[in-house]
Amino acid sequence: MSGVTPGGRLVRRFGTLPALMLALTFATGVVDAVGYLHLDRVFAGNMTGNVVILGMATTGRTDLPVLGPLLALMFFLVGAAAGGRILRAAPPDWSLRCTGLLGGVGLLLAVTALGLAVIGVEASAARATMASTLALAMGIQAATARHLAVKDVSTVVVTSTLTGLAADSRVGAARGQPALRRAGAVVLIVAGATTGAALCQVHESAAVVAAALVVLAVTGLGRAASATTGSASSPANATTIPATAPTRPPRVAAHQPRKAHERR
Repeated sequence: MSGVTPGGRLVRRFGTLPALMLALTFATGVVDAVGYLHLDRVFAGNMTGNVVILGMATTGRTDLPVLGPLLALMFFLVGAAAGGRILRAAPPDWSLRCTGLLGGVGLLLAVTALGLAVIGVEASAARATMASTLALAMGIQAATARHLAVKDVSTVVVTSTLTGLAADSRVGAARGQPALRRAGAVVLIVAGATTGAALCQVHESAAVVAAALVVLAVTGLGRAASATTGSASSPANATTIPATAPTRPPRVAAHQPRKAHERR
């Protein structure tokens, strides 16, 4: 018997940082679908979209939302700043602070889902509030992902990922690249948006619940992996360093009596 529990095998298989960050990318797709479809075309994770909308609104067009994207941008920045502050002194790998921050993201999403189910999105104030809490959660998530520094997986945008995928391809610079990871990030954010849009046909709260469950599952797996191996970065490849045997002190030669001719 190997002595590895089913939960331990699950962590070893899915508990690596790239896999966990890709799962968070899927959750972002779900959340952004809810924001765009039901919260006045607000992006909770993709701030580029909000900035572009606000830029177009400066021309005086009245058919563009302003309050929602503006609040989302502000609360995203607040969440990212708070996450960065908390992680300022944290080690570069998964730590208890990462667990706490991502657990907080999951709880924020759960609270937002409850608000969507109870209050709804009929009132503009309700939509602005829900968009703000979703953006706050995504800002914290983005700061945590930035701290963990999985290359090409920011969990909230894929523009730079697409750039790397094309620029480093064989028809581009033909450089070696983590193509599977980059393609996975793009596919998963699309899959998340598709899932979010489908669940919104049932109720927008169902989509946010799904995103919350994904984030909480990532939090649990990351914590379990770090507790098992000391880091969630590569739990399957962790090795145990054998203890070094204590070194023996050098032997001191016994004092030899001087011979008679040496005493003269």
